[in-house]
Amino acid sequence: MSFPKSSFEETLLDRVVLTEKCVGCGACVLVCPFGCLEYHEQRPRLVKECEICGICPRACPRLEWSQSDLEKLVFERNREPSEDFGIYQRLILAQTTDKDVTPIGQDGGVVTTLVAFALKKGIVDGALLSGVSLDKPFYPVPVLATTPKEVLKCAGTRYTYSPNLLAIQEALKQKRKSLAFVGTPCQIQAIRKMEAAKLRRYSDRIKIAIGLMCTESFTYEGLMEKQIQQTLGINLHDVKKINIKGKIIVTTNSGDVKTIPLVEAKQYTRKSCLPCPDFSAELADISTGGLGLGGWTLTIIRTEAGRELFEDAEKAGLIKTRPVEDAKNALNLLVKLSKKKRKASNSS
Repeated sequence: MSFPKSSFEETLLDRVVLTEKCVGCGACVLVCPFGCLEYHEQRPRLVKECEICGICPRACPRLEWSQSDLEKLVFERNREPSEDFGIYQRLILAQTTDKDVTPIGQDGGVVTTLVAFALKKGIVDGALLSGVSLDKPFYPVPVLATTPKEVLKCAGTRYTYSPNLLAIQEALKQKRKSLAFVGTPCQIQAIRKMEAAKLRRYSDRIKIAIGLMCTESFTYEGLMEKQIQQTLGINLHDVKKINIKGKIIVTTNSGDVKTIPLVEAKQYTRKSCLPCPDFSAELADISTGGLGLGGWTLTIIRTEAGRELFEDAEKAGLIKTRPVEDAKNALNLLVKLSKKKRKASNSS
């Protein structure tokens, strides 16, 4: 994963952006030491002549990286063929017991609970999350949360892309030294690439990385404006929650529930999601997903840092668990989707 000192145009522009492989994570914009790049319409663009330092490709999750190398970096070993969804220490079903989180959590409310707990206990002094735009309804934006109350405001899932890594810029301004990060597998890959490239100004601040299981994300214009607003006739300001359980389920503030067949929404899948080999955020400290469960989160604890945070919250009585064997369908789906993503990336 070493790169010669090539320009942004020769590397990321030609090989990632113009080939529609760019996920829009914003890692290249973040690490550019000369401020040559800006984030525009979910892509990086040059705002002044590139200084040809060769740093930006070292953070990109879509350009020449080795899963094997990053596994060794994170786990000190490689995944065995039998480990269908990556390396892990513990696999359980989990659910929050926090009454403030239960009504707003996506599934079991585990991620919100863990992040709020980490802030409250001083394990981290900030969290890089997806919030909601004040100007555009249900439009995700990167947020630096510094209090449990701010974490609660970010609860829930938006199925359109949020470049959460860009919130590190605000963390740097505020001189935050220890951060929790919540994001998609591609964003976790970018964090690990920064770690491997020794871009310590950014990677060393992230003490815990929580990955969200992800098959794909959708364009805002397609899913929200065309499908939900135009087809379903729902005012986007009235959307309270969106979930995917074999179909897209939209709940309004008044309690009405409408659904969209997943096959209809697939037409609005972002093209950059197709080459991704990782469904379950295999390089995260903790991976989480709903996987058809009602009110519970399938939780994969992968690293020592992840285990310590989870078990501390568990001991504090904020999380309860059940054996994963209680939900064999969810476990089978985890294996199926992990294999499917890996296979699709090999053929793309």
